[in-house]
Amino acid sequence: MKLEALLQQQNALPSIPKVVQEVIDSFNNDSVSIDEIARKLSADQVLSAKLLRLANSSYYHASRSVGTVDDAVLMLGFMTVRTLVVSSGLTGGFKAMPGVDLKQFWRYSLNTAVVAKWLARQLHSNSDFAFTVGLMHAIGQLVMHAGMPEQTLQIDKIAGPLDSRRVDVERNSFGYDFYDVGAELAKRWRFPENFSVAIKGSFDPLGQDSFEPVAAIVHIASWCARASESGFSPEEKEATFPVEVARRIGIQPDRVLNEMPPVSELAEGLQELIS
Repeated sequence: MKLEALLQQQNALPSIPKVVQEVIDSFNNDSVSIDEIARKLSADQVLSAKLLRLANSSYYHASRSVGTVDDAVLMLGFMTVRTLVVSSGLTGGFKAMPGVDLKQFWRYSLNTAVVAKWLARQLHSNSDFAFTVGLMHAIGQLVMHAGMPEQTLQIDKIAGPLDSRRVDVERNSFGYDFYDVGAELAKRWRFPENFSVAIKGSFDPLGQDSFEPVAAIVHIASWCARASESGFSPEEKEATFPVEVARRIGIQPDRVLNEMPPVSELAEGLQELIS
């Protein structure tokens, strides 16, 4: 199935709440009214309840209890609240589908996101941007499973979701891969262009026409998440770490392999996002 045809499948694209789309649109609008978005979020009981649970989680170490959406914006800042709202919209948009371990998928994606955020902070880069791209980078896999389940299940038999060979298998079968699908989905959801560029480039950041640092950050972060999920030994980590990508953004391998907190520790308190 061609990429365009896949994205036109009714069941391929998840529906996201209207307020989440408005929050995504705010990325492109410098004059957005934060008060107006907070008011709309407050009116969405499910989303606002999840936002408040996250704001009060151990991850954010809030100095006092966060009781309203306005409190969350005040305590965490609009950028963080926006990241949480978009993330909640994404993770809630996909329901159970045959052959997909959604729990593992979102755990891997969240782990990628928190490592990407940690790396971005080390590099004084935009950590909210890195987090969101990290969470979204593999979302094309879910779109493919939803839009062409039988064909995608055949791919699963050859190379599972975390298998490094998967991209090549998808390209040979369809002419595109899940990074391409995710990048196109970001465009359809009206994310800024740099989101699509970072998602598409995160598989091979050094092979793109122009280098995108966040794509490199997410590339390393997804490697860390895969290594954690697969239980790599220290020797396996040393042998497979993407050294050249790390060097390109000025990160020493030792900093990631030995100095970075464990992935589970970085994600502590954010599990609510994917539950």
